[in-house]
Amino acid sequence: MKILLTGANGYIGKRLLPVLLEQGHIVYCCVRNKQRFTHKEYLHPNIRILEVDLLHPKSLEKIPKDIQVSYYLIHSMLHGTEGFDVLEKKCAQNFVNYLKKTENRQIIYLSGIANEEKLSKHLQSRKEVEEILKESRSYVTILRAGIIVGSGSASFEIIRDLVEKLPIMITPQWLLTKCQPIAIRNVIEYLHKVIYNKHCLNQTFDIGGTEVLSYKEMLLQYAQVRKLNRKLITLPIMTPRLSSYWLFFITSTSYNLAVNLVNSMKVEVVCRPNDFAQKLDINPLSYKEAIEKAMGKIKQQMVISSWKDALSSGRLSNKNFKYVEPPSFGCYFDTKILPVDNKPLVLENVWALGGDRGWYYANWLWQFRGFLDKLFGGVGLNRGRRHPSEIEIGDSLDFWRVLLADKENKRLLLYAEMKLPGEAWLEFSMNQNLLQQKAIFRPKGLAGRLYWYLSYPFHVFIFKGMINGIINYNK
Repeated sequence: MKILLTGANGYIGKRLLPVLLEQGHIVYCCVRNKQRFTHKEYLHPNIRILEVDLLHPKSLEKIPKDIQVSYYLIHSMLHGTEGFDVLEKKCAQNFVNYLKKTENRQIIYLSGIANEEKLSKHLQSRKEVEEILKESRSYVTILRAGIIVGSGSASFEIIRDLVEKLPIMITPQWLLTKCQPIAIRNVIEYLHKVIYNKHCLNQTFDIGGTEVLSYKEMLLQYAQVRKLNRKLITLPIMTPRLSSYWLFFITSTSYNLAVNLVNSMKVEVVCRPNDFAQKLDINPLSYKEAIEKAMGKIKQQMVISSWKDALSSGRLSNKNFKYVEPPSFGCYFDTKILPVDNKPLVLENVWALGGDRGWYYANWLWQFRGFLDKLFGGVGLNRGRRHPSEIEIGDSLDFWRVLLADKENKRLLLYAEMKLPGEAWLEFSMNQNLLQQKAIFRPKGLAGRLYWYLSYPFHVFIFKGMINGIINYNK
């Protein structure tokens, strides 16, 4: 079967893709940038990668007319708090208009549970997208989920950050709101089992786990699974704005996501009773089981996808990926070159930068810079990295974004997503027996130039210490 998968390199798309391939389908992956697919994925005989932007109708012409099933996995929750709903509707309308020209017979959409009269802007937008998709000539299957629990999911990582870091939490009253969390593996089961299922055509289903819990209970149950003693104190003075800032500073979330999550968490997301799981032969996991599965993936270093790797979790524009050579005109440089004895070990050290490993020198200064970045609304260091030693194009790496990760040619290029009066790149390359480390900064106006000269004394010993640390680090 020929299947169209939009959002193919998103959190859900990356996990659904291998399942569809295992079932023998030919999958047309819609992405805004082809470079974010790994070489391994390019080599699969049943993958077709299409560079498509749903905001630009002409780009949809690349989608073949003989597709049979389409997954719509496009969401804009990470974008600014204003205007994301307009973007979502425009994308959905362009998608439907084009599908009318194809042989597509079924659209499968992952939406949000929306059973309350008063919805958040985020949930209302999902509901409006549902109505637009129903205008299609195709059958439409809508799956509505609440909190998705899995390694790398935004909700799970926020819960993990809070419970792991804070023995005592001052929490807002909306933490008593009820929800019905669902394991990511159950979501993937639902998504592929509804394909051409006659009971699912032109139908909407709520999908959830086995329990209805408050957000407070979810935090406490996570603590129980992790054998942590935690205390929660609920106060009415925690306003939505204060709660958003609290999430932003304590967890790895972006401020935009924190605002949208807080607004959504004031609305109950509980499934209407149904026997849908039984009909599809799905055994929903309990919340604790979902946590254990997620932690197992993290411990085994098998996190397939993370919300942090979405470009909208930082400040990088998609267009930056088209230029893997940093600019030279109007830039300041700090270049360090040292001889290398053990090339494989040094290359592994480069690929392990950031996250738990740190930056090999003066980590406390990197952490302080991350704190300042958060203070001014940046991403900070809390995002960490998806895997301790593997890097893919598009991955977030602390407050950097990976533009190029070519291990074969020994070159790594990072783009700074921290708040800066300009743009910055950090490049590592190895030729013969030399490691070159180059920091590039393109200032914006007088503020950018002042920033470079004021921070230059710190860069002198930080960058020198980093390259020495990379060469000399040995487990």
